[in-house]
Amino acid sequence: MITSDRGVITEGLSTGDDLAFLCPEENPCRPCRCSATKAASPSPSAPGARAPSDQEPEKPMTEIPQPDALAREVPSRPAPHKGALIGVAALLVVLTNAVVFVLPPLLAVIQAQYHLATVADTTWVYSVLTLGGGAGFILLPRLADVHGDRNASVAASAFLTLGALIPAVGDSYPTLLIGCTLMGFGGAAQLLPLGFLRRNLGESGISVGVAVLVIATGVGIVAGMIGGGFIVENLSLRSFFVILTAACAATTVASYATIPHAPPAERVRRIGVLGTVWMIAWVAAILLTLTQGLVWGSAALIPLAAGVVGGIAWVRVERRSSSAVFDVALMKAPLVTASCLCIALFAAVNSAFLLLLSTYAQIASEALRPADAYGLGLSALDTAWLMVPFAAAFLVRGSVLDRALFNGRGVPVFILGALISAAGLAWLAVAHDRPWHYLVGAAVMGLGCRIGYTASFTLVQMAVPEEKAGMAAGAAGTFMAVGFAFGTALVSGDLSASVVPVPGTGLEVAAKGLYGIGYGISGLLALLVVVTVLISRARSGRRAEAAAS
Repeated sequence: MITSDRGVITEGLSTGDDLAFLCPEENPCRPCRCSATKAASPSPSAPGARAPSDQEPEKPMTEIPQPDALAREVPSRPAPHKGALIGVAALLVVLTNAVVFVLPPLLAVIQAQYHLATVADTTWVYSVLTLGGGAGFILLPRLADVHGDRNASVAASAFLTLGALIPAVGDSYPTLLIGCTLMGFGGAAQLLPLGFLRRNLGESGISVGVAVLVIATGVGIVAGMIGGGFIVENLSLRSFFVILTAACAATTVASYATIPHAPPAERVRRIGVLGTVWMIAWVAAILLTLTQGLVWGSAALIPLAAGVVGGIAWVRVERRSSSAVFDVALMKAPLVTASCLCIALFAAVNSAFLLLLSTYAQIASEALRPADAYGLGLSALDTAWLMVPFAAAFLVRGSVLDRALFNGRGVPVFILGALISAAGLAWLAVAHDRPWHYLVGAAVMGLGCRIGYTASFTLVQMAVPEEKAGMAAGAAGTFMAVGFAFGTALVSGDLSASVVPVPGTGLEVAAKGLYGIGYGISGLLALLVVVTVLISRARSGRRAEAAAS
């Protein structure tokens, strides 16, 4: 079963009961139990019944009682246009993912243009983007709950616009770092559709929101990589940021014009400043360790320890807080903690796959010594085309998955996604030296990740009422950010374990055998999803038995 602060959802929901966990006020399309009570109430002619003149006017069962003055102050709003809402939601998700995945093809250009001495200096671009994203995932979805969906979406898009504008105007390495930090924060806009689509589309809101997020993520990944490759070959770095500024500004306007300006979902709640800053700090410490661990060596253990200790203390304090950033009780609901851990594992597998593919594909075998030779020698743009099957797999219709998840079969869905992902990685572990090998592997990986992301976001959303949709999205998004950074750090460490020289350049690349090891390790991460959900189901079963006894 799935519990929430509004009640209990039993397993085995029918497809017509997708949002049965909402209160009648929040789910007007589903009749409430009190309808039966009213039907069974005594008629006016029955003994003891009041005369019609003595009865209060009957109110619709879905009406929320309001003071008359307040009711007069709130004008009726036209129903939002479903197509327009979905369109702007897809735009937010595609744009934010494209920003993240446009950077890898540009790192070599950034290092050359700004005359950076080491690769470590260049990787700070990605690190600050990740750190900004960690803060955004924590704060922006919760702002949508407390201050309104349109306000949060416009603010996120404005951060993206400002982040692109600063390096476009400054055209220097420091301004690039500032801009990437702001764009990373605004990148949490990809989670906001989970809230505003759910709050505006009724019973279909959860499934539509998750479908838009998952599908548009796949499209955004490939669009970013192809766009980055095209820019590397045809345009200047400054031109790229000018174009990105215009795209983000257009998204800001579209968000303001399309997303309804409804009252905040939680009018009486506020976000605790101390708890928010504290959480951003310990999450940032962990992300910093994952992104800079190879460069800092053993010194990276200091922020890691600080992050872990800070996180444990934060959880203890948040349990007693009246203005908690995340409702810690949410994590106790069946499969919610497991879903968050699984989304971290799927994100780690995703990032590991992308890094291994892009690195191997762009190494030219003729540039290495014959004994060390490997690689496809592809350009950044050609490498991006190998990712097209990955995005295409995200477009697979997910109605069967939705029915399974809403009917309480989340564990089998997770296991299916994990096994498919593990199969794709096992294939690539033994076959990764031909372009068609990657086309097959990308298709399988895309399908597995699509299933995993769908299950994770859906189950976390199902555990909360719609006024906390942003909080649930932020919790899942934070785990996803940590997982993505972990996968990148894991593969980076693997590819650094043994290196071979590139003659005549002074550069070094990973030894050929490390790629198979990297895919194998990533496959083990996918199988950990199976272990996670099985443990979660066993613990839920023991709790149910204890409660019954």
